[in-house]
Amino acid sequence: MSLFYVARYQGPEAAAAAGPEGAEAGAHGRARALLERLQSRARERQQQREPAPTEAAAPTEPATRKRRRPRRRRRLNGAESGSPEARQGKRRKADGEDAGAESSEDAPGEPSSGSSEDAPGEPSSGSSEDAPGEPSSSASAEAAPDGPLVPGLVLGGFGRRKAPKVQPFLPRWLAEPSCVRKNVNEDLVPIEDIPEVHPDLQKQLRAHGISSYFPVQAAVIPALLESAACGFLVGRGGYRPSDLCVSAPTGSGKTLAFVIPVVQALLSRVVCHIRALVVLPTKELAQQVSKVFNIYTDATPLRVSLITGQKSLAKEQESLVQKTADGYRCLADIVVATPGRLVDHIDQTPGFNLQQLRFLVIDEADRMIDSMHQSWLPRVVAAAFQSEDPADPCALLQRRQAQAVTAASTCCPQMPLQKLLFSATLTQNPEKLQQLGLHQPRLFSTGLAHRGLENTDGDGDSGKYAFPVGLTHHYVPCSLSSKPLVVLHLVLEMGFSRVLCFTNSRENSHRLFLLVQAFGGVDVAEFSSRYGPGQRRRILKQFEQGKIQLLISTDATARGIDVQGVELVVNYDAPQYLRTYVHRAGRTARAGKTGQAFTLLLRVQERRFLQMLTEAGVPELRRHELSSKLLQALVPRYEEALSQLEESIKEEHKQRAA
Repeated sequence: MSLFYVARYQGPEAAAAAGPEGAEAGAHGRARALLERLQSRARERQQQREPAPTEAAAPTEPATRKRRRPRRRRRLNGAESGSPEARQGKRRKADGEDAGAESSEDAPGEPSSGSSEDAPGEPSSGSSEDAPGEPSSSASAEAAPDGPLVPGLVLGGFGRRKAPKVQPFLPRWLAEPSCVRKNVNEDLVPIEDIPEVHPDLQKQLRAHGISSYFPVQAAVIPALLESAACGFLVGRGGYRPSDLCVSAPTGSGKTLAFVIPVVQALLSRVVCHIRALVVLPTKELAQQVSKVFNIYTDATPLRVSLITGQKSLAKEQESLVQKTADGYRCLADIVVATPGRLVDHIDQTPGFNLQQLRFLVIDEADRMIDSMHQSWLPRVVAAAFQSEDPADPCALLQRRQAQAVTAASTCCPQMPLQKLLFSATLTQNPEKLQQLGLHQPRLFSTGLAHRGLENTDGDGDSGKYAFPVGLTHHYVPCSLSSKPLVVLHLVLEMGFSRVLCFTNSRENSHRLFLLVQAFGGVDVAEFSSRYGPGQRRRILKQFEQGKIQLLISTDATARGIDVQGVELVVNYDAPQYLRTYVHRAGRTARAGKTGQAFTLLLRVQERRFLQMLTEAGVPELRRHELSSKLLQALVPRYEEALSQLEESIKEEHKQRAA
């Protein structure tokens, strides 16, 4: 079979050098030469019983033909044994190389088998078959560089290596935000420096003791007033204005940043319609924002309505619409609402119309995005745009939502719907922001000019959130049993008049409240969902007036509630997420004042919490050690309070069972 393949598959160079007759004669000569070589090497192998040296035995020998002879013997050994690997290797050799290359592997000094066995009239198989002008196979073999062969890496390299962090692509408006300074004490802007604000509103600001704007207000107010410079009915140049996203620390004045421009833009309205809608996550925060709107609309014809569920649905309907002989008359220009109650009015209130809506303000936007499963935003957008009804006589004048911005879609000017997002922990995940359907958005941020994409919740990037300048961060290592003692020590021994303490659950808040109440000596109150809206409102008012020294709360007050005079925030239960810590600690050091935040940590929580705050860009985190001697004086009264706590819990269980 070897003779057949050698004779059949000859090289192209050999066929070109010899004619048709010479090619046939050369093929027969090469076949005989190859057969002779196979027989001679078989005889030599039978005589030599010792194993042939391997390549690894002499790695420093030059790569000559003599060094490659043992390798040929191993191949022939496999060929004689009749292994399929050897036969397949010979077939590949016969296909890709001519017989001259085979003869060039003989040792120097010995005559090649082709030159000694060929007939006188036939060319030598080792030298005369190369085409003129081309180097011979033996010459090319001798020209190979000398030295040991370096084997390539087939397997290996499984060492543990740190995978490079993938930097995802951010849209330009996220990657390059408009930077806002965050020092509310040094970067103030006088009211006179923003002449676009209406003189009546400037007078109202001075009447309430405001002579300068905070940095976020000085950046956002002119941008919003510019988008409504041509009136709120039509966007500038007939085009839809850009949506705005604002990310600034807690207590930096974000509420006033949208109250002032919204009120000024609606001053020129003639007919009362719902032009501005402010959506907030909690009832207390909605009530606070409604109070700010009422302050700056008292001297104007604008009307503000609050719908949060604190009143019955019928009472709220009376403040929104009025039934007339020819339909319904709107009674509110600005509506402040929570998502659930807003959807109730869209479904159940006749005459509740959002087709003239101009501003949609979403405060605490990150939490509102997390509650998108309630589908409140699609309901609001669907109510703001009129469905196509050819039978409606005013169909040509009503607003429609364009699928794409084209010349045809912009030829008919219409009232734009502008979304305004505000949050201290605004996410930078484009997939989450895409749910809001923003139109050519613009971002105002107090953070770095370029930040990477957050993890699933956006809590892992360095310098992600900005903290108030006057806020000091502390953590106290303690055991689980000594936590209440640490809280009592901070309240009694350090002399704070207003302390806000946070827990992770309503049960923990209630137990700590009962324990401190049984301990005595501290004016304490509980703020959680155990109480109704009216009771919570009274508790907050008493706390702000200084009648309550310690307010124990769940995260219900951690979102946007502006409680004046909070000096200390205590995290009784360590927050699990960075956003929770930001909003808890942001209840103090507001509006340029100073404050402190203490977090009680167990030993197993210490490492994760410190890493989380370090990656978040906390300027300085101080360790506050409390020795057992400082707490020892409180132990006797504390043990008595524990026994009273057990009795109180048993009585509550009996009352529930009854």
